[in-house]
Amino acid sequence: MIIGEYMKNYDYILFDLDGTLTESAAGVRLSIEHTMDALGLSCPDLSDYTLYIGPPLEDTFRGMCAVPEELVQTAMQTYRDHYDVVGIKNNGVYDGVFELLDSLRELGCKLAICTSKNEPVAVRVCDTFGLTAHIDAVCGSTPDGSLKAKADLIPYALRTLGCSDKHRAVMIGDTHFDADGARLAGVDFIGVTYGYGTRASMENAGAAVFAASPDEILTLIKH
Repeated sequence: MIIGEYMKNYDYILFDLDGTLTESAAGVRLSIEHTMDALGLSCPDLSDYTLYIGPPLEDTFRGMCAVPEELVQTAMQTYRDHYDVVGIKNNGVYDGVFELLDSLRELGCKLAICTSKNEPVAVRVCDTFGLTAHIDAVCGSTPDGSLKAKADLIPYALRTLGCSDKHRAVMIGDTHFDADGARLAGVDFIGVTYGYGTRASMENAGAAVFAASPDEILTLIKH
């Protein structure tokens, strides 16, 4: 099923963070490896970024990392402590992102980052790499895990931006988690093919419109 009926002239633009605005996989991988070592647990093969860039971190620890339930919250805190100091440094903004964000704001669009990354961490990433001044809001998962799925984060981001008509909004991301979230939330979706997900997985989730670069995103949204 195609997500929405794609059209230009969106007024509210939601961006995934990892793999869409920032190239962050190396830092995430380092912090997961550190966490598993700190807990004395065997670390799974992390060579395939698509398996853990996109889903909520808590789900990654429970799922592919097989962390026992009683250690999941400890794993989360250990990861955050390491990422705040080490992982965050292994991050960077894709070429063309700042120009894209500024062009969209000049057109009058409201912009939010909509990420499954813990919101305080996402805010620090945006502050560290200069994204904060180029967007209107950072919306991420809650530390207690009560808000983590993209299908719930998208409505949260739209409320934060003051959007009352979801047909004027579009979600932009690089994984099927973003595409699934957009479909479930009832907003249109543009997939980016330069991130960590695959076009095929996004197409399987209903995506039909894709951009190969930040510049191309602008051509798909521009008024």
